[in-house]
Formats: sequence, C-alpha cells, structure tokens
Amino acid sequence: MASEMLYPVMPIYLKSIGYSVVFIGLLEGFAEAVAGLSKGYFGKLSDIKGKRVPFVQWGYMLSALSKPLMGIFTSIGVIFFARAADRLGKGIRTGARDALLAQESDPQHKGKVFGFHRAFDTLGAVVGPSLALLYLYYHPEDYKTLFFIAFIPGVAAILFSLILKEKKQEANTEIVAGFFSFIGYWKIATPAYRNLVSGLLVFAVVNSSDIFLLLMMKENGASDFEMIGIYIFYNLIYALSSYPLGAIADKIGLKKMLVMGLIIFAAVYAGIAFAKSTLWFIILFAGYGIYAAATEGISKALITSVCAENEKATAIGTYTAFQSICALVASALAGWVWYYFGPTFVFIYPAIVSILVAFFLYKK
Repeated sequence: MASEMLYPVMPIYLKSIGYSVVFIGLLEGFAEAVAGLSKGYFGKLSDIKGKRVPFVQWGYMLSALSKPLMGIFTSIGVIFFARAADRLGKGIRTGARDALLAQESDPQHKGKVFGFHRAFDTLGAVVGPSLALLYLYYHPEDYKTLFFIAFIPGVAAILFSLILKEKKQEANTEIVAGFFSFIGYWKIATPAYRNLVSGLLVFAVVNSSDIFLLLMMKENGASDFEMIGIYIFYNLIYALSSYPLGAIADKIGLKKMLVMGLIIFAAVYAGIAFAKSTLWFIILFAGYGIYAAATEGISKALITSVCAENEKATAIGTYTAFQSICALVASALAGWVWYYFGPTFVFIYPAIVSILVAFFLYKK
C-alpha cells in the first residue's frame, strides 16, 4: 500500500518539478538495479545465517523511512538516494520473504501459496493508489503530501513484521558473503535453473518500468484521475487473478502458465503501442493484470522448484539481482527510444521479444 500509493504519482510528480522522461527512465532503472543487486547479496546472506525474519523486518523499515525524503527534498542527489533506499529495502527483504513462502508450502501447492501472496501484495496496490486518487481529487496536484501519507502504512508494515515467527535453521558460518558472491551461484545451479533464468532475463531486458505505460496514457490525453484509476483497475485484476491462476498453474504446470503469461504480455504491449482511447487502455490494462498474475509469483514458485532447500533465498536473490540489472538497461533503453523515436516503438520491440522468450521456455 505504501509503495503503490506513490508509484502512479511518481512520474507526474517528477515531471512537475522539472525532470525529463529520460531522467525518469534512468532513475527507475537505477533504483531497480540497486534493489536487484542487494536481493542477490541479502538472499545469500539469509541462507548463510539460516534466518529470514530479520531481513524482512529491516527491509520494510528502510523502505518506510525513505518515503518522506522525496516529499521534503527535490534535488537530483536526494531523489536518487531516497528512491534507491526504498528499493534497497525491497532488496533486503525479498529473498528471505520468498524463501519463507517456499518453506511454508509443498510442491503440490506452490502456485497457490505464491499466488495468494501476490493477491494480497497487489491488494495493497489497489488500496494505495485509491487513497492517492481520493486525496488528489480534493487536493489537485498536491503530490508532495502523499509521500508523508505513505509513511503511515509503511510503519504499519514494520509493526506487522514483528509478529513473524520462523523455523530454526542451521547457520553456515564457514561461508563468507561478499556483495557480489551470489554471482557464483550461477556456476553451481542446476541446468533447469539456468535455462529458466536465462529466458526470464532476456525478457527482463525489454520489460521496462510500468511508469512508461502510465506516461503512454498521459501522452494520449488521459487525466491524472483517469490514469491513476486505470492503474488501480489493473492492480484489482492482478489481485483477483493471482490466486485462481496459481491454483490452475498447480494443475497444468507452472511453466505452461508462465508461457501463457508472456504471450498475453506480447498482445497487451502490441495493443498499447497503438491505443488511443481510454476504453482501449482499460481493456489492455485488464490483460496486463492477467499477465502479471500469470508470471510474477509463478516465476518465483518455479525457481524454488529447481533449486535445493537451503539455496532458495540465494536462487531467488540471484535471479532478481540479474533481473534488476536488466531492468536498468530496459528502462534506460525505453527512455532513449521514447525520446528519439517516439513512444510507439517503446512497446513494439518488447512484444516481439516476449514471444521469442515464450517459445524458448516452452521448448525447454
């Protein structure tokens, strides 16, 4: 709720204080790269320490504390620092959190467990922007105050994390975790892991920040109210679809669901490249919600199925680390393409690449 309250507002806010689309792309890419690299390190550290909960708690704390900074300061340095701190918090908690989910599930129900998590995570992405929309309705263009309001659910997340309990695991004190030591996991990972992650990373290179989807709506005349409203609708579809699609994935196979999600992504991006009316954006964002539900939690459930029990946080952390480096490239590239060739091309090439990745994963 705290993070997603700000997400649809972020591009509008940054443009209102004078930052360009290219800067926004670089900022988002940089922030995701920070998150990704830290996911790799802290995921491995969680496995070494044999602990999950402290990483979850500290991760939520750092993200919460970063929120007010962007409302107080508008300089480039502070904006970069605050956004990076927010994503660093995500990096600290992600691998440990997903390992906790995997520990509390069995192979027959992983799709459901991760789908359930995505459903409630995304429910926050419905409530957060809804509150932002309600606030902006009565206080148009008062974006800064939202950064302080978002601090409240951020603190609530910290408090809820304090009641988490976990099973005791043995620490492996013989292993030293350097910041980039997670890279070595790639060498010892199973072939199934490497094939899966290779396909997902190629997709990540063309899957730029959702901020460009919001900017595309704005480019075609959508008001702030319409833009945030459609973003809320997308998250509602995402939340409602995650658990049912997770249950279906358990029956038909996690990989088949992932491939179907990538094909839906291609259709949505191809449609957004040429969409002009609000109605079309509503339809396409509904499809985008189904794509997200069919891939986000499913991909992590699939990753935890092709690695050892004591390597789950490392496996997910390594994937998300490389994924975030790819996100930096994807968002920077999207900003550059938008600036020099126009917004239509930002959505054409990802649609083509996602079809190729879907075919690769299906064959593997």
